[in-house]
Amino acid sequence: MRTQVREIKVSYQDNIGTKKSHTINSSKAAASLIFDDWDKNTIELQECFKVLLLNNSNKVKGIYQISQGGLTGTLVDLRILFAVVLKSLSVGIILSHNHPSGKMKPSEQDILLTKKIKKAADYFDIKLLDHIILAPNGSYFSFTDDGIL
Repeated sequence: MRTQVREIKVSYQDNIGTKKSHTINSSKAAASLIFDDWDKNTIELQECFKVLLLNNSNKVKGIYQISQGGLTGTLVDLRILFAVVLKSLSVGIILSHNHPSGKMKPSEQDILLTKKIKKAADYFDIKLLDHIILAPNGSYFSFTDDGIL
């Protein structure tokens, strides 16, 4: 009797090509691109966590929403985050989440999560370039600019 197992398929499709992709060269460029992608109807209501995926030239491969939570928090499963990063063969990432309250200061949980993700990224030779906190009005806080990362 032959044992059957499920087939696992991993795929990533580049629909626009690298030449047309945005290049990220500052926290301002990253924050602007991520804010443009955010659902403006929910940015004041629910905290979400997204990852900006980059190639070796810091060209954008895509933005992926990892989680959606409530008014004061959202859970981030590192296994899902890195499944997306590895599936897309990204070599650089920028983390982002919103604070519906508009408060720009990172919480202790934000800082601990960022350090945990950085440690995991280092194992895969993936560069964690920044973690950006967005406010509903489009202002932002950059962990890199503030020297936290």
